[in-house]
Parts: sequence; structure tokens; C-alpha cells
Amino acid sequence: MTPAARVQAAIDLLDGIIGAARDQGAAADTLIAKWFVERRYAGSKDRRAIRELVYDAIRLCGERPESGRAAMLALVTVRPELAAAFDGSGYGPAVIAPGEPVAGTGYLPAWLAAAFENLGLGTEEQAALLERAPLDVRVNTLKADPAAVAAEIADATVISFLPDGLRLPGDTQVERLPAYNEGRVEVQDAGSQLVTLAAGAAPGMHVIDLCAGGGGKTLALAAAMANQGTILACDIDRGRLSRLPMRATRAGVTIAETRLLDPHREAEILADQAGQADIVLIDAPCSGTGTWRRNPEARWRLTPDRLSKLAATQAMLLDLAAGLVKPGGSIVYIVCSLLDAEGADQAQRFLDAHPGWKAAEPNLHAGTPRGPGLRLTPFKDSTDGFFVAKMTMP
Repeated sequence: MTPAARVQAAIDLLDGIIGAARDQGAAADTLIAKWFVERRYAGSKDRRAIRELVYDAIRLCGERPESGRAAMLALVTVRPELAAAFDGSGYGPAVIAPGEPVAGTGYLPAWLAAAFENLGLGTEEQAALLERAPLDVRVNTLKADPAAVAAEIADATVISFLPDGLRLPGDTQVERLPAYNEGRVEVQDAGSQLVTLAAGAAPGMHVIDLCAGGGGKTLALAAAMANQGTILACDIDRGRLSRLPMRATRAGVTIAETRLLDPHREAEILADQAGQADIVLIDAPCSGTGTWRRNPEARWRLTPDRLSKLAATQAMLLDLAAGLVKPGGSIVYIVCSLLDAEGADQAQRFLDAHPGWKAAEPNLHAGTPRGPGLRLTPFKDSTDGFFVAKMTMP
């Protein structure tokens, strides 16, 4: 493909991504993968160049652009050499017209930028949210020794604040590593590993992973428990939860059982678990503001109304969890968000509404105290953004 054709391809993809963000459609990486499958004539260098153009434009535009062309013209303002690709050729974009609309640049939509400033998350923190994320893995101690795996994988570095975490070069093809195929490592951001450790899971415990999804934290919990005890992994998403048994088999995890929940009937379906759990871990549905390094277009999807609905779900899950914990047990509440409305405020609301419950020190080696818990940020901690709080039952 010519440089002009690559730019036009990026514009077409951006149009689809902008529309999906507006209408809560598929994520950018899904749309890009589908586009390439349908256009097999694009070689590996073409795919790499187009993907780079798309994500550079997404990261540059704080507000959702009106069009893919406007977003690409914004990229031209910081990469002027791209202007030559607007040559009006058969496969390229039309020549740039005087006064043509150009998308505005910035880190976040204006309403979110103001909210972040109020939370003490200034421009450095906001910029870090849009940098490329590192590639982290967790060594599965049920099958391997972290030091041995670190020595086996080229250029792997130990993550200082994690017992089993390694950081790999960003271009590592993890799925081709023997350690991955043998279940000795799992891809998991350092922050996700760290907040799971806050649970303090130990052998013999009964743990409920209330929003297990595909099971990343379930597998980490099982390793911390030395595969001794029981884990009930729950979710309302059948597709995501169905992936857990295969992942558990690969990791050598035998203590995890899955249970599909129905929305609004969670308490009924979990009635047999009332007062039984040593730990309930809630990796709650959230805005994902802490994961924008991986899906930067997600900041175009978030609205105050959506945030309000997410907060209501989070409050419901915390109240549900309170009935599942046995005396002396705990709730570990996690969101991959930096917004207090989903993090510190939610944890404090729970404590205020449930007399006798107390916040416990998560005892992690990273993060900054925030309300009843800790906040992790890409800028300060080199992790995805998280809030975690541990609350104990009297």
C-alpha cells in the first residue's frame, strides 16, 4: 500500500471507531482486527503503519472527533509530513482544503479533565493514561518458580513490588512462549496482580470472586491459595465466564468452580453462600478510566449518565457481598478507575451504611492512600489505574 492509501485506511477505521464510541459499539481493537481480516492484501508493514496512525490519532484527540478525517488532520498538526499523503490519488485522501475542520487535541474530554484536576490528577497523570502500556505477566507459582521463568524469557525484568510479576518487552509474542503455552505465566497487568494480593487469600479459604469475567484474578487467587480451599467464580456474562474452565486447566487450578448469575437475581442465586466466604473479591464493572493506555478510545464513550449507572451497580455489588461474608471475613473492592465516584466514595458509602465494618490496610508496596483504600496510577506506579479497598466484617 502507498503512504496515501495507508492514511485513507486509517481515516476509514477512525470513522468506524468514532461511530462505535458514540453508539457503545465494538472496541477499537476489535474493529481493527476485523478490518484487516477483510483486507488480506494489507501486508504486515501496512497493518503496523495503519494501526500506529489510528492509535496516534485517538490518543491525540481528547474530545470525540466529528470524523476520521478531522482526527487525522489533527495528527497532521503534530506530524506535518503526513500532509503529503492527502494527495487526492485513487486510494488516498482528498487534498486538504483551506479552513477544513480539524479535531481538537487534548488528553481528556473537558468534563473529565475538570474531574481529574479536582482529584489531584493533573496533566502529567492524564498524559500517562494515554502512553503505551507495558507488557506484564504473572508467574503461576502452581507450576513454576518466578526466578527460573525470569531467566528463561529474554529481557524479562522483575517487577520490584510484586512477588511473581515480570515485565516483558512490548513486542514479545507471549502466545509463542513455552512458559505461556505450558501455563507457567499469565498475562496480567502489574496493577491487577497487586490489587488481587490485597485480598490476602491463603490456603484453605473459601473465596467468592463475584465479578470473575474471564478469570484472571481467580487464577491469581488460586495460586496464592496454593490450590487449596475453594473459589466460586461468578459473573453475569456467560461468554466471558465460559473461558475460565479452559484457562484453569491450563494453569493447573482445580479449586475454582463457576456460577452464572442472572442480573437482579444475584442474591437469590447465591443464597446458599450467605455468611460462608472468608473473602469476597469484587472486581466491579466500571468506567475503565485506569485502562485507557490499552483502549484510549474508551474515554470518548464515557458520559455522566453512564458513570451514574455504573456507580449504582457498584453499590449493589458491595451490599450483596456483605451478606456473603462470614464473621471476621472481608470484602476486597476493586475498580480499574481513578474516579472517586467509583472508588473511594463507594467504599466510604459502604462503610457508612454497614456499621461495624472497618477499612483494613491493604498492605501493598505501591499506591497512594485515597479514602478508605489505595489508588494506583500509571504515572506514579507504572501500572494501570486502580482503586482497591479491603473492608472487614466484625
